[in-house]
Amino acid sequence: MKEKNILKLCMKPNIFEAGCDEAGRGCLAGPVFAAAVVLPHDFDCKELNDSKQLTEKQRIELRHIIESNAVCYSIALCTPEEIDSLNILWASVSAMHKALLKLTVQPSHIIVDGNRFRPFNEIEHTCVIKGDSKFQSIAAASILAKTYRDEYMQRLDKQFPQYEWVNNKGYPTKKHREAIRFYGITEHHRKSFNLIEQQFEIDFLDK
Repeated sequence: MKEKNILKLCMKPNIFEAGCDEAGRGCLAGPVFAAAVVLPHDFDCKELNDSKQLTEKQRIELRHIIESNAVCYSIALCTPEEIDSLNILWASVSAMHKALLKLTVQPSHIIVDGNRFRPFNEIEHTCVIKGDSKFQSIAAASILAKTYRDEYMQRLDKQFPQYEWVNNKGYPTKKHREAIRFYGITEHHRKSFNLIEQQFEIDFLDK
């Protein structure tokens, strides 16, 4: 039986440390979301893990625990237009910066999931590959970014049900690509992405 992975609370103890992560980098439609979370020094939640390893029900339950116990947290996004302008990597970093800016407590250190980041307000930062499976604050940010983005895409689905965003959340499923080929694209699609597997000219779909 595989032993359960137990995440560390933080990298640097006894300071306010913010964990950052994003959701939606690989999607064809919708914003990229980011979250920043500062957890209390005595926080301990053994159920926390990378959001991709959890069920939707588990993510929602853990979101309530995170929001109820965090010192502070914030959510931010970059729009498809910003993604097309900046590219998805730097749009993701920009969304993290926006989230950090909204925190009510300024952290002394930032830990970021991944290997790329840009300095924020001269605060020391550390990039951690697969950080959402190593540190609770990054895992918490992963869960918040994922759940808030999923809810956003579910709301958009009511306007554009033909793309099935309620199920695929904007990711490149076969049905999503087929809908793009048949109906065209919306203002919520990322025009700099390969939206259909064969690069045909596609028309913009008005609201």
